[in-house]
Amino acid sequence: MSPPVDPVAATQVLPKKVDVVVIGGGIIGVSAVWHLVKKGYSVALCEKGVIGGEQSSRNWGYCRQQGRDPKEMPLIQEALRIWRGLDKEIEAETGFAQAGVIYVAKTEKQMASYERWVDIAKQYQLDTRTVTPQGLRDLLPGYETGYPGALWTPSDGRAEPHKAAPAIATSAQKKGAAILTGCAVRGLETSGGRVSAVVTEKGVIACDSVILAGGAWSSLFLKRHDIAFPQLQVKSSVLRTTAGPEVTPGGLSTPDFAIRRRNDGKYSLSRGFDSTFYLVPDAFRWMDKFWKSFMAERDTIKLRLDGRFFEQLMQNTSWDLNSESPFERTRILDPAADRKILDKGFASFKAAFPVLKDLQVEEYWAGMIDTTPDAVPCIAPLEALPGLTLASGFSGHGFGIGPGAGKLAAQLTVGEPPCVDPEPFRYTRFFDGTSLAPAEI
Repeated sequence: MSPPVDPVAATQVLPKKVDVVVIGGGIIGVSAVWHLVKKGYSVALCEKGVIGGEQSSRNWGYCRQQGRDPKEMPLIQEALRIWRGLDKEIEAETGFAQAGVIYVAKTEKQMASYERWVDIAKQYQLDTRTVTPQGLRDLLPGYETGYPGALWTPSDGRAEPHKAAPAIATSAQKKGAAILTGCAVRGLETSGGRVSAVVTEKGVIACDSVILAGGAWSSLFLKRHDIAFPQLQVKSSVLRTTAGPEVTPGGLSTPDFAIRRRNDGKYSLSRGFDSTFYLVPDAFRWMDKFWKSFMAERDTIKLRLDGRFFEQLMQNTSWDLNSESPFERTRILDPAADRKILDKGFASFKAAFPVLKDLQVEEYWAGMIDTTPDAVPCIAPLEALPGLTLASGFSGHGFGIGPGAGKLAAQLTVGEPPCVDPEPFRYTRFFDGTSLAPAEI
C-alpha cells in the first residue's frame, strides 16, 4: 500500500501550446516547473498518476550532504540552500527542518572510511565530523552499542515526502503552470529533427522543449524513441510507526535499521542495506555497465526472479501514439513491501531504545528506486533528440537533491547559466568509456 500523499487539484484544461512540458510529477519534475514558471515560462506538467505518487513520497525523507559522491556535492549544497527558504518562497509547508543525519559504523573498517569522508567534507566547508562511541551515546541517550562510532552532519536536514512535491506543484499552479494529473504522455512529436509536441492520452500539447523526469519509467519512455538509457530498478521497503518519544530529531542510519523522525511525532523506518532487485531482461542488457555497482552492493541486495522477467521480455516498446501506452496501464508503481525485513528492523529499533517499547507499526509500503551504473543521476540535454532534457537515475538520492536537480534541468533546457557544473551528470558518460562505479564511503 502506498503512503497517503497530499492531493493536488488538477488543471482541467489541456493547454494547446507551452514553452516547456515536464513529464513526471515527482520532486524533480515539480521543482523544474517551479523554477521555470518563476522565470516567466509557460509550463505544463504531465503526470500519469498523482503528484508525488511514486518514489518521491516513498523515500526516507533525508535531505543530506553526508556520504554523497563528490560529483553530487555542489548540487546537494544548492538543493539545501533552496530547501532552507522553500516554505517561505512557495508559501506552503514541505516539512523541511535542519535536524542532522547520523551514520553509525558497523566495523572499524567502515569507521575508517567515514574518517576519510570527513576529508572530502572539509573541501566543501561542511560541518561533518566523526563521533566516538561516547559521543554517540551523548547524541543518542539510551542507545548502547558496541559499534565503533559514527559520522554526523548537523547541517543536514529532513522533509516530509508526502507533502513536498504536492506543495511545490500547487504553488507552481498558482503562478500559472498547468498541472495535469491522470495524464500520461505517450510519446513525442518532432519537427525538423527537434521536439515539437508531446502526445498525451488527453490530447497534444505543442512545445519548444521537454524535460523527462519520469523516474523508474524513463528508460521505457526513451526506448520508444530509440534512445538507450542504462537504468535499472531496486525495491526499497519502508514502514511508518505510531507516535513516540523523540530519540533523535533527524535521520539515523545504523547497521540494524534506518529511521527519520517525522513532524507528526512518528518515525519512518527502513533497513537501508536491504533491498530487492528483480532480474529482468534489462539486467542482462546492461550487465557490463552495472557489474561494478553490483559487486559493491552484492551483500545487501536480494536477487529475485519472478513474472517481471517475462513481462518486460514481452513488453511492447514501439506503441502507437494513438493507442494506450504502458504508462496508462500502471498509473502508480506500488510494489508490495518486504514486511519480514522491516519487522526485523523495527524490533532492532525498539530494542535499541527501550523508551519506544510501546511503539506500533502503522503502515508498510515500498517503492522502486531508479538507478544508474555509477549511482549518479543523468541531468542533460540529449543530442539524439534536440529539445529533450533527461533528469532521471537519482539512485535513491533524488528527494534531498530534488530542488537543485529540478533547477539545473530547467536551466539546461532553456539555456540559462547552470547553477552548478553539469559535466558530472552528462548522458554521454554512459557510452564514452568513462569508468562507471559508485563512490565508496
